[in-house]
Formats: sequence, C-alpha cells, structure tokens
Amino acid sequence: VFHGPLGLRAIAERVHRKAARLSETLESMGFVVGPKQCFDTITVEVGPYQGLIMKNAVDNGINLRAVGEHRIGITVDERTRPETLLRVYRAFGGYDIEYNSDYPEYRLPTALLRTSEYLTHPVFHMNRAESEMTRYMRRLADRDLALDRSMIPLGSCTMKLNATAEMLPITWPEFAEIHPFVPPDQALGYKELIDDLSAKLCEITGYDALSMQPNSGAQGEYAGLLTIRAYHRSRGDAHRDVCLIPSSAHGTNPASAHMAGMKVVVTGTRANGDIDVDDFRAKAELHSANLAACMITYPSTHGVFEETVREVCEIVHKHGGQVYIDGANMNAMVGLAQPGKIGGDVSHLNLHKTFCIPHGGGGPGMGPIGVGKHLALFLPGHPVIPPGEGLTEGPVSAAPWGSASILPISWSYCLMMGGEGLTQATRVAILNANYIATRLTGHYNVLYKGPDGRVAHECIVDTRPLADSAGVTVDDIATRLIDCGFHAPTMSWPVAGTLMIEPTESETKAELDRFCDAMIAIRDEVRAIERGEITVEQSPLRHAPHTVQDLVGEWDRAYTREEACFPPGAFRVDKYWAPVNRVDNVYGDRNLVCTCPPIDAYMDSAE
Repeated sequence: VFHGPLGLRAIAERVHRKAARLSETLESMGFVVGPKQCFDTITVEVGPYQGLIMKNAVDNGINLRAVGEHRIGITVDERTRPETLLRVYRAFGGYDIEYNSDYPEYRLPTALLRTSEYLTHPVFHMNRAESEMTRYMRRLADRDLALDRSMIPLGSCTMKLNATAEMLPITWPEFAEIHPFVPPDQALGYKELIDDLSAKLCEITGYDALSMQPNSGAQGEYAGLLTIRAYHRSRGDAHRDVCLIPSSAHGTNPASAHMAGMKVVVTGTRANGDIDVDDFRAKAELHSANLAACMITYPSTHGVFEETVREVCEIVHKHGGQVYIDGANMNAMVGLAQPGKIGGDVSHLNLHKTFCIPHGGGGPGMGPIGVGKHLALFLPGHPVIPPGEGLTEGPVSAAPWGSASILPISWSYCLMMGGEGLTQATRVAILNANYIATRLTGHYNVLYKGPDGRVAHECIVDTRPLADSAGVTVDDIATRLIDCGFHAPTMSWPVAGTLMIEPTESETKAELDRFCDAMIAIRDEVRAIERGEITVEQSPLRHAPHTVQDLVGEWDRAYTREEACFPPGAFRVDKYWAPVNRVDNVYGDRNLVCTCPPIDAYMDSAE
C-alpha cells in the first residue's frame, strides 16, 4: 500500500542487483556460483573449504547456510548493505576487494519478466507520504471493532487483553531479528526463554515434556496425534488407528485425526451436552484391538465442566489408547486443574488465547503440546535440533520452535502474573461467564449448565426460540449488537442458531453490565415483535447495523433514529459506527463474484 507497484519493483531490482553483484565478485575470485539465473539467492561451490568459510563468516559477523558438504547458500534482501557484502567477500578470502557500485548484469530469466500491470487498485497509488499512510491506517482502525473499543465476547476464542508490557519485548531486535536456523550458541537467550516457559507450562498442565514447534491449535492436535501414533509403532501396535471423538468435541479434532492417518469414530452426547459415557464405553470396547486415542475437550465445547472426564480417560486407557485433551478451553483450568493429572496423555495449549498472544486477523499463533513422560521421545524433531535431544520424529513446522519470536509475550505474561495471578485470572474468567449467564436468564435460555447450574468460562445462549416466536434470527441479534458497540459473540457454533459468549477475565463488571443491558434491550425489541407492535421486517433488528449515512439521510422507518443508532449499551460520545450496512452472507455464498481475469486472458498470455 505504501510503496505501490513502482516502489515494490524498485525494491526488488535493488535486491537482485545485490545478488548479481555478489555473484560477479565471487566468480571473479574463482568460485563457481549457481544458478546462472536467480533473484536473491545463490549457491557457491567451495569444495573442502566449507567449514573454514563458514567460520570466517561468523568471525565477520554474518551467518551463511551450509548446503551439503561442499556448497554454501547466500541470500540477500533490501536490508543488505555494502558493508555486509564486503564481509561476505572477506569470509571467502577476499580481504582486498572493494565494493563496486556499478550496475551488474541482470541474471533474471528474461522469459519470466513481468510486463503486465499489477496492483492497479487506487489504494496502491494514494499513500506515498508517511502522513497519508498514517491517516490511512487510522481510517482502517476506525472501521474496526476491536478490543480497544469494547469486549469481544467470541466464545471458544478467549479474546483477552494483550497488555502493552507483554508486547514490548517482541519489538526488540534481540528477539525480532534472529533467524530460526541461527547456530544455537547465538541464541542462548532464546533457549533460556523457551526452556523456562516450557517448564512453567509443564507445571501448569501437569505434563512432563513440551514441544514448542506447532504454530496453531490445529497443528498442535496434528502433532499430538502423530506423537501418539509414533508411540504405538514403538510398541509394535502400528495397527492402532481408531480415534474416538465425541460429537461435542472441538471442530478441528476429526480433521486432525484424519490427517494423522486415523479412522474417526464419533461417539454420542447426552441431552445436556455431556459425553454419553455408555455409548463411549461401548465403542471403545468394540474397537479395543485398534483403539489409538480419543480426543476430548475440557471444559467441553458446550462450556461445561463435565464430571465424567476421569471415567472417560480410564475407559480409553483400559483399552490401550491414549487420551488427547484439547486445550482450547485452558483459560478455565490454569491454576485450578491440570489435564495431565486428570488422565490426559497429550494436550495442546493455545498461547494465542490463554497466554495472551494476540490473534485477531488470523495470527500469528502458537500451539505447543505437552505430553506425559512416556511420549516425550516421540515429540516432533527437526533437522536443526541437536541429535542429543533424542527426538527422532519428523517436524510439523518449518521452524524448530514454531513462531518463537512471539514467545516473549506469553513468557512475560506468566512472569508478571505469577502462579497466584494466573489462578485468579481463571477464577475471574469463570465468574464473569456465570455473571452473564445469570443476568441473561429469564430473557434467554442458557443452553448447557453443569449439575450445579453453573457454566465454565463461556455460555451458549439459545436464540432459536426467537425465530419461531418473532422471526428473529441469530444474525439479527449479532448485527444489532454492533449498533450497541459490541463485536458479536460466536454465532451458530457449536450449536446452530445460538450465540456462544466468552467474556474472559479482562472485562470489568461495568463492561459486562453494558453487554447484558444491550442483550436485554435486544430481547425487548423481540418482545415488541411478538406483541405485534412492529413486524420483524420493519424492526431495527432486521436493519442493523445502522450507519452514519442512515442517521443523516431520509428516514421512513417504523422506529426513530434514536432507537436505531443509540440503543442501550451504545456510547453517546465516541460511539462505534459500522462503516457499512449488513452484508447478505447467503447471497454472497451462492453468487460468487470472480475478480479474476477471464479465461481468454490466460490463453492469450500463454500464446
């Protein structure tokens, strides 16, 4: 957006010139450089001198990549300076070579040079000054309904505060600018961080070993199941490939099991959302000879602490399987319960949820897995991990410790909170969810509760009856919440037509009350439809969210501008305004708009 097509091309050309200049100089020194056509990366034949050159490079403050036993790989980028190239020359023995600023001969493949236009949208041509770019970013931020404006009550997402003090270390170059394949003796600080955080997470979960390699919860599931499969193979039980998964489990569980080469057998749930233990036991017995694992979520995806979790674990162990406890809801367990002590053999942790790494906009994430002692040797390995670690399994991620550059966030969080603070955070997360569930009772039905009438750290509000009584959908309620200044809760998952609400421990009672007031006011608008005072098509629910254009434009609706734009919960000053009205999701799904060039364009290009 800032550089635009011409700026990006200029950067790419500068990068390539550096690679071409480096190639020419090394060739003049007698080395064979390949490939002849390249962009930013070259490989140099060095024969028996690989070790010597690699050491010289380190002595000159740079790292090179060993390729096999007789070659060295070098990559440049826009930050490579002339002094850096001179140090590379010195590493190869060119101590007297001076930097040549003349333009080298390009080594790009001519047939692949782009001649067509790209990045033609106006946004890539309108922000050349830093002031313009800053204002553009601010405008985007103003359109966003983020945690700096209100609670984000997305169930099963744990959208808690990402404190500035936790975020600062990831901006330090000592953390941010270390390559994941750097020699271990150059990353001893990272090692201390990773070892200490791993020890803390093992203490929190009750497991004996931990792998930081997975980059997400789903990748953690995959890594955990591969660990289980490797364990079974080591015992001569490679035939064990059945994974029991309750229908109430987290949605990614069956996908991960299939990717790990397992056969998924779904077990039933009871009317209250708990695992049907009788059905679970029967299927475990049926598949006893081939049972590899089960995958359960605790607290359950329905937001309840199931009292049969130990019994379920015992059933699986009795039939030779391993228990994977999904850590998606760990924010309700830290300091109060340990999955490794209630029967779990493997769990992943969402550091981007429970341990404060931001995850709005799709990432980055971390999904490390903790395992019992008997599974430790089967955790994911990596070619750059020293053989002495004993890990023989293949990697699940390109980097040995995943997205290590964001680990300072979770480490800082644990250090600043301490054990007592982490436990209190869990208590408050559970308290906040139960406060919302209690306040909304009588207005909405809370779908699942434990035997004591309480929920865990989240609750599911059933809005399906409103569709029958007033024609009001879950979409109507979710978009009306935007008028009130709130991001919608999780919609239609894990139960279609419901809202799953997770406030986390970050929210004050005042914010919880503001949310509850908004939800109750929405229920009153539904009651007006039920009483026949207004139709659902005429109601503010169906027209939400309302924009500034709605406020100042012509008004012919059956309710007032005040009712439309300033419902309970909305701020009179600093109100959040949705930039657009409701998008018709169903129409968009059924009528895809292709922005690709027509197929004829590809045919013409090929000719």
